[in-house]
Amino acid sequence: MGTKTIENIEGQFEMFQILNENGEIVNEEAMPELSDEQLQELMRRMVYTRILDQRSISLNRQGRLGFYAPTAGQEASQLGSQFALDKEDWILPGYRDVPQIIWHGLPLYKAFLFSRGHYVGNQADGLNVLSPQIIIGAQITQTAGVALGLKKKGKKNVAITYTGDGGASQGDFYEGMNFAGAYSAPAIFVVQNNRFAISVPVEKQSAAKTIAQKAVAAGIQGVQVDGMDVLAVYKAVTDARERAINGEGPTLIETMTYRYGPHTMAGDDPTRYRSEDQDSEWEKKDPIVRFRKYLESKNLWSEEKENEVVDKAKEEIKAAIKKADSTPKQKVTDLISNMYEELPQNLREQYEEYSAKESK
Repeated sequence: MGTKTIENIEGQFEMFQILNENGEIVNEEAMPELSDEQLQELMRRMVYTRILDQRSISLNRQGRLGFYAPTAGQEASQLGSQFALDKEDWILPGYRDVPQIIWHGLPLYKAFLFSRGHYVGNQADGLNVLSPQIIIGAQITQTAGVALGLKKKGKKNVAITYTGDGGASQGDFYEGMNFAGAYSAPAIFVVQNNRFAISVPVEKQSAAKTIAQKAVAAGIQGVQVDGMDVLAVYKAVTDARERAINGEGPTLIETMTYRYGPHTMAGDDPTRYRSEDQDSEWEKKDPIVRFRKYLESKNLWSEEKENEVVDKAKEEIKAAIKKADSTPKQKVTDLISNMYEELPQNLREQYEEYSAKESK
């Protein structure tokens, strides 16, 4: 009887999809209401972000960027979800989710400075974003708190956060969802299931068939989405946001996606734990290729349009890295003074010591 119950639960979480791998609509009823201009803008952002990823990898290899987590393959999951937000909504990203906060308004040069560990990269004045979280899963509990704050202030906005399948194995994941559910906080928890927590396959992380079904234990809505289908992701987040601001509580969204590159550029070799067949299978599901086919069928996209986006992306990236290079170097005294309004005695002594060295 227990087995039947588990199977019944798992059966409720079939993957939601609108566009298949050939860019064909397979779920007409679920089509979101997007204008031709909005569809083109979504595509522009996806192409731009793919170029940004390629250039960021090159800059990292040149030593011009620091920490970097590749994003190619996850554009539909990242950008489709962000596109569904209001400017006043809050984004609490993981370290792979820099594209979302860029499109939410973070200047590109600051994203580069964040990669370098420069404090200016964490200055998001006037933007409802937090700095990308490095601690796996910590942003989940933070999101529950931010969402509850929005509710208590009577704001018609949501807090959305992102983690990977590995983050769903953390205690913070369950605690954050449970808290948000208990207080019906307007939160959206997006788990980008790219199949590997660095090198550990999702099948070895949990006996659950889906991550989406873990919403049941928290008493909240859960949905599994084709994370390579930008329209499905957009629709799922739009619906979750609508429920949240209407007081119907949080939603857990599992996006089934794939990262084409390594976990990070810090020495990870994905060929050690992923097969060529697996990579090839997911390359056929490329979110940009899929969406391009759909837009071309509607005469909304062309090679010429795409080349224009690519050229503009390269130009803006070049200008942004130049601006990052021209930003004054971070000093030890900056690290000390940025942490405290009033320095304790031991740090005051260190501050004076390094201040003297820096003035020479």
